[in-house]
Amino acid sequence: MTLDAVVKLGGSLIAEPVLPALLQSLADLAKTRRLVVVPGGGPFADAVREACQQRDPGPSAAHWMAILAMDQHAHLLAGLLPEAGLTSDPHDAQEIAASRRLAVLAPFAWLRRADPLPHGWHVTSDSIAAWVAAELGAERLVLLKSVEGLCDADGALVPRADAARASVSNLVDAHFPRALAPDVECWTLSGRHPDRLLELLTEGRTRGTRISIW
Repeated sequence: MTLDAVVKLGGSLIAEPVLPALLQSLADLAKTRRLVVVPGGGPFADAVREACQQRDPGPSAAHWMAILAMDQHAHLLAGLLPEAGLTSDPHDAQEIAASRRLAVLAPFAWLRRADPLPHGWHVTSDSIAAWVAAELGAERLVLLKSVEGLCDADGALVPRADAARASVSNLVDAHFPRALAPDVECWTLSGRHPDRLLELLTEGRTRGTRISIW
């Protein structure tokens, strides 16, 4: 089964007043499109980072702690949106999406088994979402963040950029250019404007930055 999109919901959006509307918009979209949400680490990952700065457990321990932070965010999102399906299993995620419900993936158990990515702070939920999108056969990867996308030196939105430039600009993490599959269409959109995801899935374009491997 092909997913319409894997949607990474950035952890910074937890603090945004628009979050309830964004979640409802995702749930409504899932009724007609197959969607899987991958949560960012947000404040949970920030707590891990702070703890590791105080007592460094090494890159592997920090890696798994940060992914557990994504699981915490997944439980929060599922609690806020009871009609969503929370799962830690990739097959279940596809089945939930096929049943026209929003699938929210808690990725720790799957990633712990597969261990597909390097361990370090240069790998964040952006790269994890890119890996998930490739593994689940998603047509698109959409990174919802609290920014519009990539902006140039004058503050103008850049409509298309290669993954390396997006990484150097800190829009995505350092490992992302290697994690993004070339056949997955990738966009960064503002999660503050839920209508843009609908426009992208309907029209194939919207205001944001399309990230490609050139």
